[in-house]
Amino acid sequence: MTHACTPHDSAGDRRGKSCRILVLHALVATTGIGACSDATAPLQGGTALEVVDDGLTSPVHLTAAPGDVTRLFIVEKPGRIRIVRDATLLPTPFLDVTNLVSDVGERGLLSLAFHPDFATNGFFFVDYTDTEGNTRIVRFSVSTDPEVADPNSASAILTIPQPFANHNGGQIAFGPDGMLYVGMGDGGSGGDPAGNGQDPSTLLGSILRIDVDGGVPYAIPTDNPFVGDSGGADETWAYGLRNPWRFSFDRSTGDLYIADVGQNEVEEISFQPASSVGGENYGWNTMEGTRCFGTATCDTNGLVLPIHEYSHGDGCSITGGYVYRGSALPSLAGRYFFADYCSTWIRSFRVVGGLVSDLYDHTDDFGPVSGIASFGEDALGELYVVSLAGTVYRVGGLN
Repeated sequence: MTHACTPHDSAGDRRGKSCRILVLHALVATTGIGACSDATAPLQGGTALEVVDDGLTSPVHLTAAPGDVTRLFIVEKPGRIRIVRDATLLPTPFLDVTNLVSDVGERGLLSLAFHPDFATNGFFFVDYTDTEGNTRIVRFSVSTDPEVADPNSASAILTIPQPFANHNGGQIAFGPDGMLYVGMGDGGSGGDPAGNGQDPSTLLGSILRIDVDGGVPYAIPTDNPFVGDSGGADETWAYGLRNPWRFSFDRSTGDLYIADVGQNEVEEISFQPASSVGGENYGWNTMEGTRCFGTATCDTNGLVLPIHEYSHGDGCSITGGYVYRGSALPSLAGRYFFADYCSTWIRSFRVVGGLVSDLYDHTDDFGPVSGIASFGEDALGELYVVSLAGTVYRVGGLN
């Protein structure tokens, strides 16, 4: 497997910077937004990454249906959703839309979200790049066989043209409010040539929020921040993003964590508290992380800066994860996990009072893992690690 920047960024967008596998050594005990703490290890009894399956084809996402404790659903980038039931990979895909998907570079079938009422209505949603290069959000239904979706049940929810092949975003997730959130990149190329990140009237460079139950194909939540404001699209919830490669809601608090892939210098994580009313501007392309982009000085007024960042001496393409809320490893409760696709480390931290606390590197606990494209949660909140090379791991305790 070649460890290129995909699915997060094209090599050209990195202006020739090689995306290498980094083996990290001891961390310096410093503090600050991009620092790595040598805080006391939060682990009790140790942890390990247990292989769930290593025969997958370019897996990029993992999730579970609400309340379903026996199955994992794994998204394969070429266009298939696979089921692992009771630790066994089922031979027949849950859904196969490879004929609809462009799987080149950062494009592909990128994520899956089950409707909160999936157990009764059978609805689930996928985000993929179609053969014309557009982002499509499509609803499907399960068939009479619970292990197989109905391929003829497709109902288009949203189609968004992509001016370039990279920065597809790709994450969809239902929030605690029952709304569907959609992560969109800035449209691609490098440096955001159209200025989409700072334009809330476009659906690019944004987190969108729509009500899939309130209308056909969807309704606009009346409390979205730009409803009635000609300066922003009704669907826009937050903007100023370059390529949000995985966002997630803390299933306990409702807080939102957004991992945004940087340009040439900085990878960043933004934090949106559950009390937010939306409308945040996360800065791109005025800023890359906490640095002015392309200029020595810039106007930061009104921008929401990341709670954590790291430089490209430490990686090149962030992979956002989840706040651990499982029960198998209580010492990890409340820690947000993330990784870098071009490196081999997994790190975590807590957020206390809106600030990062106890940043910790888990390499000594887990060992190095290359090509981390995603994290995942099962129905009980246990944590999984997804490598594009074909392996899914479960974060489990050592007895």
